[in-house]
Amino acid sequence: MSASEPMILIHGAWQGSWVWDGFIAALEQRAPGRYIPIPVDLPGNGADGAPPESASMESYLAYLDAIISRLTGPFTLVAHSGGGVVASALAERHPERVRCIVYIAAMMLPSGMGFGEVVQRLLPQDPTASGITPWLLWPVEKEISVVPPEAAIAFFLQDYVPGPAVIASRRFTPQGEQGRALTAQLTPERYGTIPRLYVQATQDRSVTFALQKLMCELAPGAVIRSVDTGHAPHVVAPDILLDVMLPWLNKI
Repeated sequence: MSASEPMILIHGAWQGSWVWDGFIAALEQRAPGRYIPIPVDLPGNGADGAPPESASMESYLAYLDAIISRLTGPFTLVAHSGGGVVASALAERHPERVRCIVYIAAMMLPSGMGFGEVVQRLLPQDPTASGITPWLLWPVEKEISVVPPEAAIAFFLQDYVPGPAVIASRRFTPQGEQGRALTAQLTPERYGTIPRLYVQATQDRSVTFALQKLMCELAPGAVIRSVDTGHAPHVVAPDILLDVMLPWLNKI
């Protein structure tokens, strides 16, 4: 690996590059000079001025293509939650550039499958598989959703320090449904050649532990590790997350 390899950090729904602030600080302390962290703001999340309903896989990939066109050599993808589908699609598009993918309580799915289908498989016997969905507000029905701050704390940040959790919960932004209900078309010859690490969050209330385990079964091939945190270990406990990430990254 080069002395300073780009690491593209992809956030999940309703969020932005800000979720990686603590992780980046910890990474630079734990692995100084090893990585160039690149936290992204996917189009439509509020950072670029584009309306949330404009979010889509196509807009996400065009935005990420522009970023990687300015990079040289291989890079690592790190994705949280719904960002996992975007990372998979980007890896399929550029397998020669992606050194590896790290999924953090993320949506790692088989080709053509949406996360909703995984939820439906568990929901009859496990009502908690619905996660945050029953608590969403819909300012534009079936097009744009919002996470109330109290729900953000309860489902995403329940294990965070109370004060910072309240501040973080108020930073969630409206999410366009076309940028959330995503699928990726993947092939063994391209995506399938890339090393993957899946970090399960055992106390997750949003993408529950049972859902994470099922996704790992449906999309086999990843090395699996776990952390005893809620949905956002990169926010709540970045050092614990790096304890499982860095040894694996150092072997790739």
